[in-house]
Amino acid sequence: MTAVDNLWYLATEARQAAEQVYHRFADEHDDFVEFRTTRTVSRDRFRTVAERIEAQGLPYGAHTLAYRPSGELLLVKQDAIDTWVLPGGEVEPDESVREGARRELAEEAGIDVAYDGLGVLGEVRFRGDGHETWGVLPIFEGEAESTDLDVRDPDGEITEARWFEELPENTRDRSVLREWRRDRFGE
Repeated sequence: MTAVDNLWYLATEARQAAEQVYHRFADEHDDFVEFRTTRTVSRDRFRTVAERIEAQGLPYGAHTLAYRPSGELLLVKQDAIDTWVLPGGEVEPDESVREGARRELAEEAGIDVAYDGLGVLGEVRFRGDGHETWGVLPIFEGEAESTDLDVRDPDGEITEARWFEELPENTRDRSVLREWRRDRFGE
């Protein structure tokens, strides 16, 4: 008996979920930076992200662009990939997307922010083994209510949190963050 590969169907369902989520965010928020990126992944990774997207429209969950009034941005370090990233991660089924972003920010940096709205709305396309789909990457923005950092990441992925005036070379999506900063602070 031959197993039927339903990856094409999963990719289609994921695209439809992403489309709905993207339009919901775009309709609910104004004045955000948009970006698109494409990643080529293995078949197994494709299935994983497509399942996440089908469930919530989000391959990587929700993130926060935390800033100080001076314009410094908060980044957290993922040692496993030697990269500075925005705090964020998967959204739990009982949370709103922003609640998930807030929880992840507290876990990965130990702070809270006064959210201003949506700072960046990303479209992340995935290609793998002849299939393609895409998901939404919402990045909320907010001014830090405290600036004393305390990493409490239960997953152990984040090892450090730091405020940056200048973004390090090994910052994920560095050009997008620069564009957001120019729009937000006129830099």
